[in-house]
Amino acid sequence: MKNKNTIIDIAKQTILDESEAIANLANLLNEDFTKTVNFIHSSNGRVIVTGIGKSANIATKIVATFNSTGTPAIFMHAADAIHGDLGNIQKNDVVICLSKSGNTPEIKVLLPLIKNYGNKVVAITGNLESFLGTHADFVINSYVEKEACPNNLAPTSSTTAQLVIGDALAVCLLEKNNFSSKDFAKYHPGGSLGRKLYLRVHDLIDKNELPVVHPQTPIKDVIIEISKKRLGTTAVIENDKIVGIITDGDLRRMLKDNLDIGSLIAKDIMGKNPKTISVDAMAAEALETMERNNITQILVEDRSKYVGVVHLHDLLKEGIF
Repeated sequence: MKNKNTIIDIAKQTILDESEAIANLANLLNEDFTKTVNFIHSSNGRVIVTGIGKSANIATKIVATFNSTGTPAIFMHAADAIHGDLGNIQKNDVVICLSKSGNTPEIKVLLPLIKNYGNKVVAITGNLESFLGTHADFVINSYVEKEACPNNLAPTSSTTAQLVIGDALAVCLLEKNNFSSKDFAKYHPGGSLGRKLYLRVHDLIDKNELPVVHPQTPIKDVIIEISKKRLGTTAVIENDKIVGIITDGDLRRMLKDNLDIGSLIAKDIMGKNPKTISVDAMAAEALETMERNNITQILVEDRSKYVGVVHLHDLLKEGIF
């Protein structure tokens, strides 16, 4: 390694170089960025993102971010575009071209063809004087002073800059489209993220038993009910209302205090004013309530009626953590 730098030294310098390049992008934003966002927002078409080499790789991620945040987008490789993929472009589509130099042969061939179709072109380039920079309808400056690569050759800082600009465009469009967490859930139904956004308490309680005792229930029967329903707890119900809760912990504390089990009833050891949650609440909200109150079970109500129990294990099984 040059200059006997350690691996950590090199890694730190790479991160610092790229972070400095990204920070400088904020100084390069101009009215064309605003015009780009407004034009995409008002258009009736999709966003076509294209590039060559490493810029093409970044383009695919930008497309993924657009699609997941409510802006329909497709990727078109600049090389494939001039060999048939131009057919992807429809009348009202907006084309974003990524190129550090702005002078690659594929871009020079592609750009006039797109313009002939009447589509607007947005350039994300580090060279405003390039072919792309001077022929695009909107130009977003992605200039970086140097690559993180010590030879200033491998696309590193420049591709990171392109990616950040893509994220900035996506977030601005998200805001203009009033894209909410509910909208986000529609596009992310899979994985733990999707479950956090759409899974509700009522989706969990159907899998569980409904442990119930009453204030006058003997402790022996309380123990049987908790063991039988296998949730580590039971609700204490009176006149169809929740008046208390008994957990495994309450039973252990009772035994530790050497109380006369034969004479005890549920109301003697139950916790009063237990935490409850609505059957329509998000599962993630149930987890937040448990964590906030340091509990592992929570009773569920439907219009003040006791309808079930959610255990921490239910949430862990669903990936809500």
